[in-house]
Amino acid sequence: MGKKLLLVLLLVLGLVGVVRAEEPKFLQLALFNPYQMVPEDQSIKGIRLSLFYTINKDMTGFSFAFLGVNRATGNAEGVEWGLGNWVEGYVHGWQAGIVNHSGDRFVGLQNGWVNITKGDFTGAQLGLVNWTEGFFHGWQHGAFNYTVGRFVGLQSGLVNMTKGQSTGANLGAVNYAEGSFKGFQGGIVNYADKMEGFQLGFVNYTKSLNGLQIGLANYNGNKTPLEFMVIANWSF
Repeated sequence: MGKKLLLVLLLVLGLVGVVRAEEPKFLQLALFNPYQMVPEDQSIKGIRLSLFYTINKDMTGFSFAFLGVNRATGNAEGVEWGLGNWVEGYVHGWQAGIVNHSGDRFVGLQNGWVNITKGDFTGAQLGLVNWTEGFFHGWQHGAFNYTVGRFVGLQSGLVNMTKGQSTGANLGAVNYAEGSFKGFQGGIVNYADKMEGFQLGFVNYTKSLNGLQIGLANYNGNKTPLEFMVIANWSF
């Protein structure tokens, strides 16, 4: 009886140890993985500081890599600062670095040289290159702005590209909407497969126009009432 009781007690303590091991840790200190205080398969809820490179499952709080990369194989909530910030799941918060990556939905602010979100995005992307593959709702500002899914908001930069249905404004040297665009395009060259709104630029081109074009060269592919006009073209 005593041996059975001891065995049950040891089993319970072992299970408690497993549960405690899986609880998020408050502090992570690291040089580079695997030389880090908390193993990479565990989560942090608090502060994570590293010199070069650190990995954890989920990250909640403040993460700072002095000369390297913050990485989460799960999700991240809070603030990430580093040369690179790489999250394989969703991000809620702020990523600031040379390269910022979210493998799923992003809500908040990405600012760096290259900002990439594989899922939906709500907030602002500010950088040289801004890339979103899901539904974008917010503001992209940079040298090259690109969205694959539906777009609602503002793109401002040298080159702005959307592939899905878009609503809002494009302000740049080149504005290219592969799908339908509803709103305002202002730039040197403006293109939309289907335009509902106003194009203002040197060259304005659309396959189907429901609105107004003002520029040196204006092309309306549906040819109603006119296919091409200088200064202004319209179709309502």
